[in-house]
Amino acid sequence: MVEKVEEAVKTAEAALLSGDAAKGEKVFNKCKACHTAEEGGKHKIGPNLFGVIGRTAGTADGFTKYSDAMVAYGQTWTPELVVEYVENPSNFLKDKTGDTSAKSKMTFKLRDDQDRVDVAAYLDSLK
Repeated sequence: MVEKVEEAVKTAEAALLSGDAAKGEKVFNKCKACHTAEEGGKHKIGPNLFGVIGRTAGTADGFTKYSDAMVAYGQTWTPELVVEYVENPSNFLKDKTGDTSAKSKMTFKLRDDQDRVDVAAYLDSLK
């Protein structure tokens, strides 16, 4: 399993070089049911994602609905980590925390590799 994750990270890092923020903004429409991405935007079911790259996981001013596993993870978001996370949020937290019972409250999974890379590029552009 570790080898699979390491390979996915390498693939994601290579793919990020070709991430397209404009395409990612369009893909982000799939995320808008639960998230906003505007500076000063309101939280919805999930946190506002403006400035998420560089922010500590499980922290967003005024958002309190994070899973215990997300708060425990507490690493700084990078585009590479976002690519991994949105593929399967609960599996990501299980792998990263080592807790087999870890769960994310985010149930949506973004399956397409390029969509994940583009969304990460889009989120990385929001600063």
